[in-house]
Amino acid sequence: MTAAAIEARSVRRTFRVRGGMLVPDRNIVAVDDVSFEVPAGGVLGVVGESGCGKSTLARLILGLLPPTAGEIVVDGQRVADMDRRARARLIQPVFQDPFASLNPRRRVRDIVGLPLAAQGGLSRREIASQVEAMLERVGLARDMADRLPTQLSGGQRQRVAIARALVLRPRIVVCDEPTSALDVSVQAQILNLLAELRRDLNLTYLFISHNLAVVEHVATEVAVMYLGRIVERAGTEALFRAPQHPYTRALLASVLTPEPGLGVPDVGLGDSLPDPANIPGGCRFHPRCPVAIDRCRHVAPSLTRLPTGIVECHLVVA
Repeated sequence: MTAAAIEARSVRRTFRVRGGMLVPDRNIVAVDDVSFEVPAGGVLGVVGESGCGKSTLARLILGLLPPTAGEIVVDGQRVADMDRRARARLIQPVFQDPFASLNPRRRVRDIVGLPLAAQGGLSRREIASQVEAMLERVGLARDMADRLPTQLSGGQRQRVAIARALVLRPRIVVCDEPTSALDVSVQAQILNLLAELRRDLNLTYLFISHNLAVVEHVATEVAVMYLGRIVERAGTEALFRAPQHPYTRALLASVLTPEPGLGVPDVGLGDSLPDPANIPGGCRFHPRCPVAIDRCRHVAPSLTRLPTGIVECHLVVA
């Protein structure tokens, strides 16, 4: 059995939000008792609406936030026990907006070489050689090294961000909406590059996206989040072929199609988004669920294990 590269063990993250003179402080639970494993070389796609906890989960995996409860283990080591340099050698991020994540005043060669310089132990010539090799590896010409991010296209900037993430040769990459700021044609190029790098370098990805078509293309397994919980997790093919949770079915039904005349699909979720500061009792999806029963309003469902994965719903029977 393939060893897990990433493990989340009953992870919870709560934020304290200050009120005002007449409003008391309150806790917002961004990630609530989340557990999963990602095998080495696998890709876990994490999907859900804005505010469901996807990006908070990414920051927990990266060690940028400590969990309120539970623990994150990467490559057999607790993230909380690792220093920043060791963590950087093992796990790296690729963020949504490549322009915002790159220093506009630094040359590409300096941006990509910064992680190597921060680790220490390499001469300038060695750093320059590794930077040149990595830029070539992500499909950038040698002369790109002397340019500023403002002189690059969006796709080129994201290739620089990927080169920076991989120059330390990490085992794990956390991709937080890495293509959402790019044109569709450029998205395909970046996705193909990420797939190629994963295969050649034996990388493990945690891939966060709201774009279900992208997740279906890159992920080996998919986790669906709702109000901080993973409500369904299954292999990509099984989840897209036969989703079990009503929320997963609604997400898949919301995907726009190119067929003329169909308009925007009505998935029956209503106009209001879920509020992480006001989580309902029982099943937290029941206020928007088209098939909710009385039990859903009062009793929180437990995880049901199926041959294809897990699902958190009263209406699913193993």
